[in-house]
Amino acid sequence: MNASKILSAVAVALMAVAGAAHAETYEGVHQLTSAASRAEVASQAVVAAHSANPYATGANAGPAQVFVSSTSREAVRADAVAAARSADPYAEGASAGVAPVVASTVDRATVRAAARAAARGDSLPL
Repeated sequence: MNASKILSAVAVALMAVAGAAHAETYEGVHQLTSAASRAEVASQAVVAAHSANPYATGANAGPAQVFVSSTSREAVRADAVAAARSADPYAEGASAGVAPVVASTVDRATVRAAARAAARGDSLPL
């Protein structure tokens, strides 16, 4: 038991030494190189501070842009009235209105016979 503990400690130490051998070296902060002088940068900062924020969203974005529509107001109103008076295509359950009558091609006597056979446990003819 002591030998296994010693071997595991040696293995951990070897892994630590191997990990330390691959560590990166710190080269310091890179020097900034710019063609603009301090005065030019300061003037650009003033212009940027006084201009609108191009990345603003929501309430910070300012007034919304005005869109020009190619559809007249009367046409949009007529479409809205027609849509409001038509059946709701997304309705479910009781709000869906009257269910449509579906005509069946199966004889009523055949359906009754199949229901009686199912109630008795007989196999249904397919």
